[in-house]
Amino acid sequence: MRNTARWAATLGLTATAVCGPLAGAALASPGTAPASLHAPSALVLTIGHGESAATATPVRAVTLTCAPTVSGTHPAPALACAELQGAQGDLDALSADADVLCTREYAPVVVTVDGVWEGKRVSYERTFANECVKNAHSASVFTF
Repeated sequence: MRNTARWAATLGLTATAVCGPLAGAALASPGTAPASLHAPSALVLTIGHGESAATATPVRAVTLTCAPTVSGTHPAPALACAELQGAQGDLDALSADADVLCTREYAPVVVTVDGVWEGKRVSYERTFANECVKNAHSASVFTF
């Protein structure tokens, strides 16, 4: 039951992050220009301990909005957005820092990303061997 409540909260954050930026355009009165001509980029990122999102114990969830403006509960939204822009929104393109040395301890950490990137739906899940390996795979996106 605890996991159900946590995932329900995560889904609520997803809906807020994805629909929030879209609501402004829908509420604009006829004849006015939209606030931004750029497609929205709003994501919810979660971290959990376990081998998959379905079985993981959720630890934390943050929101990250990169367009039309940079915001969210992510601790470094500007850096995370810049890193995602550099990878053209491809989360698999975020590569590991070769200079980071991690132990071979197996304590799986699963990261999920759901939302919209430049107007396209995103649903991503990746399991890392441990927290160190997760942190080495991005400078700021997965570091929260």
